[in-house]
Parts: sequence; C-alpha cells; structure tokens
Amino acid sequence: MENDLQQKIAEAIQNPKNMGALESADAIGTVGSPSCGDMVRLWIKFREEKGRKVIDRATFQTFGCETAIAVASLATEMIRGKTAQEALSMSGSDLAGELGPLPPMKIHCGQLVEGALRAALDPASQEAKASQPSATPPPAHSPSLMENFTQPAQKTGGVKIIFLE
Repeated sequence: MENDLQQKIAEAIQNPKNMGALESADAIGTVGSPSCGDMVRLWIKFREEKGRKVIDRATFQTFGCETAIAVASLATEMIRGKTAQEALSMSGSDLAGELGPLPPMKIHCGQLVEGALRAALDPASQEAKASQPSATPPPAHSPSLMENFTQPAQKTGGVKIIFLE
C-alpha cells in the first residue's frame, strides 16, 4: 500500500466514527468473507425529511483488518441523509470515499461494507422479513458480533449473513 493510503487508514482508525451497535435500528445487515475471516455488520436508522425516508444514522461493528474498519467508518458518514435507493447505488469503491482507490488485496474490504449495506437495505430481503410470521418476539437489542460468537445460536429471524465469494 502506498504511504498516503496507509496514513488515511491510520487516521480513520484512530478516531473511527459510528462504531458499535445502534439500539432500535430499522435495518441490520451482516456480511462475512470466509476467505479472509472478516465480518461487517451495519445498523441503520431512518428519519422522515421533506417527505422522504432518509438514513438518519448508521453504525457498524467489524471483525476485520484496519482497512475494513476505515471503510465502514467512512461509509456510515457518507450514507447519512441518503435514501435507501441512493445508498444502494453506491459501490464498495464509492464507500471507501476519501481513502481513494484501494489496492487489489484490499478491495474486498469495500465489498464487505457494500455487502452489509445491501443486506440491510435490500427491499426483497426486507419484504420477506416483514411477511414472514415470527414465532419468537424480536430481541430487545441487536446482538453484537461478539455476542453472536460467544452465545449459543438462537433463531431470531432478523439477521441474514451473506458470505461473499
């Protein structure tokens, strides 16, 4: 990686924005990559603005490298104020924002964040979730990635993990 990119990543991870679970999120998306072991989860909360439903806040958690943390941090800032459709139109390289083009070995970091965003905002996924009756009530809070790994699996029906190839 070139020094400029390394410096931008270092700055982004020294002060990551919007890290952690978001209580009462309207949408949650989780994506993992079996090839590198990274996982990203995004929480999204909407608000009404001028008759449009826009992203009010987004937060993230990741088991990933510094680049994945930096891209997720930047992406949560970039999607604020956008509609779901506007956010879905952004690619992994768009979400990397001011980091600039990622080197080939780090492109998957942007793709993970894009995948988590799509998992949270994909209308088909949301419709299926809404039309599916739930036998158990939704959890009081969204479990963190660490809770998912350390607690026994429970069927909540609200989180979809998509593994990228």
